[in-house]
Amino acid sequence: MPHVHKNRLSSPPVSEDPSATAASDDLDAGQGLAVDGVPAAVRNGAEAIRRVWEHAPAGPGVYRMIAANGEVLYVGKAKSVRKRIASYMRPSGHTTRIARMIALTASMVFVSTETETEALLLETNFIKQMKPRFNVLMRDDKSFPYILLTGDNAAPQITKHRGARNRKGEYFGPFASVWAVNRTLNALQRAFLLRSCTDSFYANRTRPCLLYQIKRCSAPCTGEISEAEYARLVAEARAFLSGKSRAVRDGLAQEMATASAAMEFERAARLRDRIAALSAIQGAQGINPKTVEEADVFAIVEQAGQFCVEAFFFRTYQNWGNRAYFPRADKSLAPDEVLDSFLAQFYADKPPPRLILLSHDVENRGVLEEALRERSGHKIEIAVPRKGEKRDLVEHARQNAGEALGRKLSEAASQTKLLAVLAGAFELPRAPRRIEVYDNSHIMGANAVGAMIVAGADGFMKTHYRTFNIHDRDTIPGDDQAMMREVLRRRFARLMKEGPAVPGYTGPGGDEKAIFPDRPDLILIDGGQGQFDAAQGVLAELGVTGVAVAAIAKGPDRNAGRESFFMAGKEPFKLSPRDPALYFVQRLRDEAHRCAIGTHRARRKKEFTKSPLDEIQGVGPARKRALLHAFGTAKAISRAALSDFAKVPGINAATARLVYDFFHERGRQ
Repeated sequence: MPHVHKNRLSSPPVSEDPSATAASDDLDAGQGLAVDGVPAAVRNGAEAIRRVWEHAPAGPGVYRMIAANGEVLYVGKAKSVRKRIASYMRPSGHTTRIARMIALTASMVFVSTETETEALLLETNFIKQMKPRFNVLMRDDKSFPYILLTGDNAAPQITKHRGARNRKGEYFGPFASVWAVNRTLNALQRAFLLRSCTDSFYANRTRPCLLYQIKRCSAPCTGEISEAEYARLVAEARAFLSGKSRAVRDGLAQEMATASAAMEFERAARLRDRIAALSAIQGAQGINPKTVEEADVFAIVEQAGQFCVEAFFFRTYQNWGNRAYFPRADKSLAPDEVLDSFLAQFYADKPPPRLILLSHDVENRGVLEEALRERSGHKIEIAVPRKGEKRDLVEHARQNAGEALGRKLSEAASQTKLLAVLAGAFELPRAPRRIEVYDNSHIMGANAVGAMIVAGADGFMKTHYRTFNIHDRDTIPGDDQAMMREVLRRRFARLMKEGPAVPGYTGPGGDEKAIFPDRPDLILIDGGQGQFDAAQGVLAELGVTGVAVAAIAKGPDRNAGRESFFMAGKEPFKLSPRDPALYFVQRLRDEAHRCAIGTHRARRKKEFTKSPLDEIQGVGPARKRALLHAFGTAKAISRAALSDFAKVPGINAATARLVYDFFHERGRQ
């Protein structure tokens, strides 16, 4: 069990005044009271680390370097924490990144572990939770989609699955994208005629659905196929997804020849179509290796201080897609260091294959192999191939990584130009680093929601998007200005509670994109003068300064290109219909509108499907399912007698009374 050692300094060497932390941003310029060429902030930080060094564990563990304001700066692991900490005690001889980290350190926390493997897993969890600014961060953390062949029904369902593997069945994947899963599922339905409907839909069918008519399902729901024959189709699908595709195709080809010889031409044609569907799956998957049954391939490239990791996924000798990642990392780090940290975070919540191929050798290869082996229960090999087909796969991934990074750099350059153009159009002192756009959506005040989308030099920052359910009782339904006030008050009251902005780490050479700010430079409001006044009032009320606000009013007849803009100290103005800044603002507004209306529709849909049973305290999903299974509808439940509830499996006397009283009390109101 990890043991935590907390070491707080009574008089932190770095002042709690935010302006003091700006000294770390001046290291490159050599400002501050330097002694022997070492800035005072670095000396103070090294001395702070020296004071806690003797309390560091001598064995394996994890350490956190913490700033005076409580921010976690860096999380690291070591075979001997004390020895690793000692390397930070030198006031000189560090890279710029390490020097900045030391200068900001005011306290440290240590966690002892039994093994270095446990330390690696704990370090990864801390990095994913705390997102320290000096660590390599994997910025795309979306789960991968899988194909699930269920095992909790006599007629297994084939479906797409994402998230925790709680449902009984066999999972095949990962696939790099939902598009790849959907394409494969489409072909599998044509090839094996397995049902894709939900269990409730399946249980209530009295005649085959459209999928049976278009030859995408064998309709086990209505007995169009026997259980034994359906089980044979399931076995064929399982064999195909498990890598025995050639055997499955050969078997179908033999059946087709037999049917044709027996002059069963209709059956032979169906088998021909199934074989064609299987060929379509394999033909659409690009490079399919001949000697690599199961592997993940990672290649990293670096250009202009940015990194790209390209991941390819191979299962059952088939290419199941690829995805590009752009981890946040300091440009002073070597590619192998970035890849090392990336891999640990990547597999923190994903099952590893038996083979992982890399473009660069990594320092923690042995420790990572052991950690993944303990988690998966089977041997894991991490290798850097030098020849053969495996090396070709890595080189292909490296080529794709270079192309993906080139595209991203090109897009970022265009985005940076747009931000500069927008700053000129709105007469801002500098190009905004973070833009927040707000919009509301509702129907006559019902299911009202607010949405905030965020954009920066890297485009739309979707992990920073937020939505707000409008729940202030004082807000009159349909009052857009009151809704905007509520959204902005909730957003900026929280920011102000977190304290004033601390200058961010800008990286060696003043690279401002090293960390994305959490506070906006520019706020765009979808609305006119009224919404603009509402936004200005909220910011003034909360004491928010240094943030420009602009409102966008739709043009006459809601024509795009004729919008009016409202800003403080200026008369309402328009931009030229051909102005790039206008197109950029329209894109931002449209994205905010898409986000707001999408959230509103989801909430409205949820209201449509809401059941009275949801309001009964003490009736959870399992009991709700049992009641609906027994009575069919909520209306039938409301008419049932108390004695009827006692006959439902899983419903005890207390719950029966609770449900009965709920509906009958409502009836008397």
